[in-house]
Amino acid sequence: MNIQQAPPLEAPIPRTAETARPPRLMSLDALRGFDMFWIMGAEELFHALAKATGLPLWETIATQMTHPAWNGFRFIDLIFPLFLFMSGVSTPYSVGRELEKGKSRQSQLWRIVRRGLMLVLLGIIYNNGLELRPLAEVRFGSVLGRIGLAYMFGAIIYLYASERVQMICFWGFIIGYWLLLKFTAAPGFPAGDLSMEGNFASFVDRTVMPGKLYLGIHDPEGLMSTLPAISTALLGIMTGNLLKHGQMPQIKKVGWMAGCGAAFIVLAQIWNLDFPINKNLWTSSFVLQVGGLSLLLMALFYYIIDVKGYQKWTLFFRVIGMNSILIYMSGVFINWEYTTEGFFKWLIQLSGEAYGPVMLFALMIGVKWVFLYFMYKKKVFLRV
Repeated sequence: MNIQQAPPLEAPIPRTAETARPPRLMSLDALRGFDMFWIMGAEELFHALAKATGLPLWETIATQMTHPAWNGFRFIDLIFPLFLFMSGVSTPYSVGRELEKGKSRQSQLWRIVRRGLMLVLLGIIYNNGLELRPLAEVRFGSVLGRIGLAYMFGAIIYLYASERVQMICFWGFIIGYWLLLKFTAAPGFPAGDLSMEGNFASFVDRTVMPGKLYLGIHDPEGLMSTLPAISTALLGIMTGNLLKHGQMPQIKKVGWMAGCGAAFIVLAQIWNLDFPINKNLWTSSFVLQVGGLSLLLMALFYYIIDVKGYQKWTLFFRVIGMNSILIYMSGVFINWEYTTEGFFKWLIQLSGEAYGPVMLFALMIGVKWVFLYFMYKKKVFLRV
């Protein structure tokens, strides 16, 4: 990718006409909202449709809404890493903007670390609620924790490294992780064992992580698999650099993203033959698979919204995307099913026994969206 080099380390970037704040990347807000839409209840909606209708189409879609037991890939596996990728895309716009204002790198370093650790804390709250528990019953690994740590290390690399070094780190993490798991294993297992019990990453997590693991002997958001997740964040950062600084027409940026995305998916299938695509381990082939799909989606949204200017339709997704952390955390404190039934129990009953759950999940998405739209209109956004 033809992307500008990171600025020299000796001094902050002066704010000039050339470094004036770029317009907000509306496609990023819309794509983030599209991503969160599935977490808001769309996943359950399709499961309910499949159960109610028994039609092959809905059953096929519902299958894609279920994670594989171990190896393999389905659509729902993309949702989490896509969000991490987008956190990376936003970094040149957020951290980069502060540097352009003349802020020091040290001030941005503390801002990045604070944000990363806050996400780790929110992840612990999401898993365990606000209650006192014995340490052995607390799960520390979390989706938000994985995003926080991977974003934090990726953003620190962005802060101090040139684009060339960022690229080296991207490949270095996933190649190094592949070699680590290929030539090691848990005690008593042959080198290269990638079973849940036998792989080296799960063994390290069982050994060093406090509290409980999600699956007892394995946690999909463990410490070791955070290493390749940093590459997911770095891919987003390099994409953000391309969009913000790339000295090429917008349509060529679309081409670069689409071309690299397709190439990554092909490479992922090849690597899958030796190092299976596995979200639980965040394998290197998984990084390329979800990275390629994320690039293709980013290219599509960027082309339609920012290049062609078709923006009115994005309101539904932007309302969600601009308060993504709020709606994710709200499930800890708000019983959305109870709230939805409080207003629409009668309509759910009228839908009948088979289609009642379909109506429930559809209305629940609507109730959540109205809540987010109210916050959007009041310009209230949860920032970490």
